[in-house]
Amino acid sequence: MSKLKKPVDGQYSLFDIIHRISEDRPEPDPGGLNVRYQLQGIITETIKRCTLTRWEIAGKMSSLLNQEISKYMLDTWTAESKEYHRFPAEYLPAFCQAVGSYEPLRFLAEMAGVFVLPGAEALRSEICKIEEDIKKLHEIRKKRVMFLEEMGGEKWKQE
Repeated sequence: MSKLKKPVDGQYSLFDIIHRISEDRPEPDPGGLNVRYQLQGIITETIKRCTLTRWEIAGKMSSLLNQEISKYMLDTWTAESKEYHRFPAEYLPAFCQAVGSYEPLRFLAEMAGVFVLPGAEALRSEICKIEEDIKKLHEIRKKRVMFLEEMGGEKWKQE
């Protein structure tokens, strides 16, 4: 298990933590990524927690996909008894939008070893990473200026 480098300010960045988690992820056992029943369960639970009816979910998905999705189709994709009916991956973004939850997509992404953040959260994370990079560059610059001043005995003039 690799250790995180001790940060200057005592706090780890989100990116350091995510990198650590992805490094420590063990290789899956044979068949360990067969997530069919787990995904089916998550989709079923997401529908149950949604305030919309299955008809309303199907209607929203139909509108988002510009393709007919029926309540019957949702029922067959989530029924344990329908072994040969699986939820199509290409419908997952429309489903997540319709029910207002990214849980099925988040589950699949994590099984693949990546993380999903909603648009605003992703931008916040990216801004934090940029701010961390700027802070690190300022620290490097400060050290170089000090070194230059020690070498030449002259003060560095900021432009």
